Amino acid sequence: MQVIGLCRFSYPALGGFQVEHDSVEERIAFLYQQERLEERFRLLETVALPCLRAQTDPDFDLIIVIGDTFPPDSRDRLEALTADMPQVQIQAHPPLPQREIMKDILRKARTDPSAPCLHFRYDDDDAVALNFIERLRKAQADCAALCEQHRTVAFDYNMGYVAEFSADGIAAVEIHRPYYVAALGMFIRGGDGLTIMSFAHEKLARFMPTVTFAGEPMFVRSHNGYNDSRQKKVKPVPVTPLSDEQELEFLKRFAINADHVRAAFA
Repeated sequence: MQVIGLCRFSYPALGGFQVEHDSVEERIAFLYQQERLEERFRLLETVALPCLRAQTDPDFDLIIVIGDTFPPDSRDRLEALTADMPQVQIQAHPPLPQREIMKDILRKARTDPSAPCLHFRYDDDDAVALNFIERLRKAQADCAALCEQHRTVAFDYNMGYVAEFSADGIAAVEIHRPYYVAALGMFIRGGDGLTIMSFAHEKLARFMPTVTFAGEPMFVRSHNGYNDSRQKKVKPVPVTPLSDEQELEFLKRFAINADHVRAAFA
């Protein structure tokens, strides 16, 4: 079964942001400012991509969506970072309504629209466990009878970490959070045009059966200077520096190397 992931990398969509701008030009200027892009690249390099390279099941597709005015030097940097990842396809699109363009991209990514598939969303500053794709496939197989009865079924892994990354390394706290973007997947019946972008991730349970898995951390949610959801007043999440043992756990479970983080952010 085809597994398709979607990652927006500073794509200047119309809508889809909690931080508002008066024009598309203002949004592009905000997204492409050098300081912001540098932080996004550091997080992509040290947090988001390593765990995908090391998946126990490497049979998945990841579409990274950028704007058609993305700075050429940044496009080159993105291509270099993903050159060793055959799963990645970079697509450049003009600014369009966010939900509609993302749904269209996901529909066109299906190699056989008549066959069922699995979708997942992926933020460029988050990570998933190294067995996420493997577990997502197994969840669908274990719930095959349920999937036969419904257009869509969501699979949610609700335990993970909130983490901050800096020249000092990693500081984190374990959390329980249902229907986060990270480590959330969705089955779509063959021949159906629905996508994971057809629904707000925290509202999936209103529209379809959902199956929740707990018991082990499956995601890392990065808190940083440019989280869209944290640009307004929000409750802080207290984190503490990882011990040597916890750093090893992050490396084994998420392929996040604390020394790599320290070097990248130094």
